[in-house]
Amino acid sequence: MADVAEKKKSPIGFWASSTERHSVVEDVQGVIAGSMLAALGVIMLQAAHLLIGGTAGLGFLLRYSTGVSFGTAFFTMNLPFYWLAYKRLGLVFTVKTFAAVALTSVLTGVLPRLIAFGTIEPIIAALFGGLLIGCGMLVLFRHRASLGGFGILALYLQDKFGWRAGFVQLGLDCLVLILSFFVAGPFVIACSVAAALTLNLTLAINHRTDRYIVR
Repeated sequence: MADVAEKKKSPIGFWASSTERHSVVEDVQGVIAGSMLAALGVIMLQAAHLLIGGTAGLGFLLRYSTGVSFGTAFFTMNLPFYWLAYKRLGLVFTVKTFAAVALTSVLTGVLPRLIAFGTIEPIIAALFGGLLIGCGMLVLFRHRASLGGFGILALYLQDKFGWRAGFVQLGLDCLVLILSFFVAGPFVIACSVAAALTLNLTLAINHRTDRYIVR
């Protein structure tokens, strides 16, 4: 069995991967791709003035209530969670998560200058934006990274107790969406709930450690 696994590895250093572990190049690609998908989803939600759960939702709340950029708020709010990531999930996970959060924060500031949505219905933004963020997080999860905040806590609880990361995050997201009543109307909130459901169902259905075990 060891010989078979060895044959599946690339012989070139950081390209080396196996059926049980991603290579460095694969992890870098995963972090970049996941961040790009998540940032595009955020831009869609932002274009329709919607919210979402998690620290991203808190970032939206700050943006709509104070005018601070989403990227700045999102990056800053994630800082307290890195200690939990380091203590419970390891240095590699923490570094990759920090990179994903930083890249997503930068992209959400740059993309609106390059991509403009002239017309976008809130419910469409909710479904497609939520799906894009969910797919981005799914890519990051499978490369042992996250978008920080509640995602770190959700992954920790899944690893510790076997709780589905998507359902854990859904519960936490509901708390954030309750706060959105202070800055948005019923229709916007309903669409924001649809975005959160789309995101978290994508994770709950597709992210299972018993089906996908590559590290």
